Amino acid sequence: MMNRCGLITVQKEPVPLQSIEVELEVRDHVATVVSTLKYQNKEDKPVEAVFVFPLPGDAAVCHFSAVIGQKEIVAEVKEKQEAREEYDDALSSGQQAFLLEESEQSPDIFSMKVGGLAPGESASIRLEYVTELAVQADDGLRFCLPAVLNPRYQPQGSEGASVQVFSVPASLVPYTLCFCGRLFSPRPICKVESSCSLEPLQYLNTDQTQATVKLAAGHKFDRDVELVIYYKDAHQPTAVVEAGQTSAETGTLMGDPVVMVSLYPEFPQSVMSSVASCGEFVFLLDRSGSMDCSTSNSREQETRISSARDTLLLLLKSLPMGCYFNIYSFGSSYEHIFPQSVEYSEKSMEEALKKVKGMEADLGGTEILEPLKHIYSQRCIPSQPRQLFVFTDGEVGNTKEVLDVVKKNSGSHRCFSFGIGEGASSALINGLAKEGGGTCSTLNTMKLFALQPAVEDISVTWGLPKGLSVTVLSPPITSIFQGQRSLIYGQLTGQVAAATEGSVTVKYSLAGRPSQNQLHFSLKPAEDTGLTVHRLAARTLIRSLEMEDRDEMGETDGGIKEKVVQLSVQSGVSSSFTAFIAVNKDNNETIQGPLVRRDIPVASECHFSKFLLKIRKARCGCCMFQNTENLQLCSDLYPLLQLVSLQKASGCWILDPDLAAALGKTSEEVEKSKPAMVTSEVWATILALIWLHGFKMDAKEEWELLAMKAASWLRAQNGRNLIHKC
Repeated sequence: MMNRCGLITVQKEPVPLQSIEVELEVRDHVATVVSTLKYQNKEDKPVEAVFVFPLPGDAAVCHFSAVIGQKEIVAEVKEKQEAREEYDDALSSGQQAFLLEESEQSPDIFSMKVGGLAPGESASIRLEYVTELAVQADDGLRFCLPAVLNPRYQPQGSEGASVQVFSVPASLVPYTLCFCGRLFSPRPICKVESSCSLEPLQYLNTDQTQATVKLAAGHKFDRDVELVIYYKDAHQPTAVVEAGQTSAETGTLMGDPVVMVSLYPEFPQSVMSSVASCGEFVFLLDRSGSMDCSTSNSREQETRISSARDTLLLLLKSLPMGCYFNIYSFGSSYEHIFPQSVEYSEKSMEEALKKVKGMEADLGGTEILEPLKHIYSQRCIPSQPRQLFVFTDGEVGNTKEVLDVVKKNSGSHRCFSFGIGEGASSALINGLAKEGGGTCSTLNTMKLFALQPAVEDISVTWGLPKGLSVTVLSPPITSIFQGQRSLIYGQLTGQVAAATEGSVTVKYSLAGRPSQNQLHFSLKPAEDTGLTVHRLAARTLIRSLEMEDRDEMGETDGGIKEKVVQLSVQSGVSSSFTAFIAVNKDNNETIQGPLVRRDIPVASECHFSKFLLKIRKARCGCCMFQNTENLQLCSDLYPLLQLVSLQKASGCWILDPDLAAALGKTSEEVEKSKPAMVTSEVWATILALIWLHGFKMDAKEEWELLAMKAASWLRAQNGRNLIHKC
């Protein structure tokens, strides 16, 4: 009879994974993450533990090892099928083996196998990766440790096998998580914010350029672990040169120096203060069944679909008069509000909002590919640049197919993506924006980059001393946004004096005017960076080659795949064509008997009863697009969205009882304070702007653009002087 001591799943099966310890090291905008997974087999039979878990989609996994007793076994990177066969052969011969591989469909899902763990035996597994931190709209640097992995929907007919995720509600995850981080920056660290409970930030020196941060005890696995790091005078352009690996051959990526350039273009204020007056804005809203799940880090009643509707309200109210727009929604099928994009006006906006109000998460699976193809098949409107907004929880299994289609159509549009809920696929959300020349954002830090003027004719030139040349490893820069970082990796070849410097210049056309940003940097290699820059550069090149391989599927002889495998093995960085494999060949004891497979559960956000959800909805009909009477019921929960819902397409507000209620005043109070020479619409708009600036500065990112539209409307009514007086 099986001994069921130790940790168990809800199905009463033992769980050999006991704990996960994560150590984070951040140097400026680059993070190194080391995870230690501790296993113990408390059964009376040998086991094979299989763990499918999430990682950031842009992570460069560069180390995998196991410690059994006093012996460390370091894994090698090999071609994936070769690694799998070596793993199976080892288990068949009674040896211990360890396998780590990336999903073929989505680079943010990994599978780890710990095979041949004998009864009573323990193992410590070490996994390391490096990644760049994303820049938020408020200039913070965002690190995310994925802790939630929701099952991915695999459409019929899509390529590759679906990923099998063994998930449980967050409260039933049987192992523990310990997280701590060390921060190093050339500039003072102002603060660190998180959606999780943290211990107080501890500074390690007087100038506050080094600090430690720890996750408070009792993490419940109900959300990803997010840190937002704020530096003083953040986002200065930088360049880091890293020396090559001494044991690697000169002329190879790992043997030559590599430079990482970080640019933060600054646009003139005169350009940024104006809102674009043209464009075609297409919104694509996920209405699959998973969108009916609760957003775990928000108010109890809020679901993913309601979050998307609320954000859609803010975006629609921010659009400029005279532009064009349309709204699509998708699940197993897709729908659109208008047969084709229509001109934005009060009538079309109200018609769209009325239909959005009835949108629920009732369209089945997450099949985003077909609606994307339909949108791309529509002819673009002359002089109206197309901007595509995608709202999704990212639970798709055919991520790479979707990104390929977006990339193929990137010349005709810009794509902006919004991840909704915990466990949203970072590979999909980030990839949509990257391949579509846009930006990605969470709902809480939304900013409408699409209303920034399009940057055109982008070129990059290098100024290097004689005898030195550069091979750019990054894809060409296709988009530039104010406040967003542009990263360039380059392999340096040749010999130069130690004291020389180089430069890189980015030229582009902004609103019809030529502009440029230039950075001078030292060619002296930095100290204490290890091979971090090389690994990030290798990851960048690997991703580009993988996409090129998919573009030319069936048209080549497999040469691109061979390049990826060679680069992955040489750099020690994972790819979709390779895997990490380690075999304990020194173990003198053969593992006896068949292995018992144990699937390690991972937290999933969407694990509650639909019946309970309906009860929650019945308690509070909190949809932002219901009529004014229902909005009044929610005024305590949604004061900002209540006010926004009353704004007209032109940007103004109407002085009526609904506005007074949204401002927390009576009709008599708002009307009595109106100057005699001011029209009611002008006065209502001024009051709304005063309220936003006075009471909702913490949510400025959400309402800033619609407030700019309101201010523009006021100026057109000769209300500039009144704005200053108020």
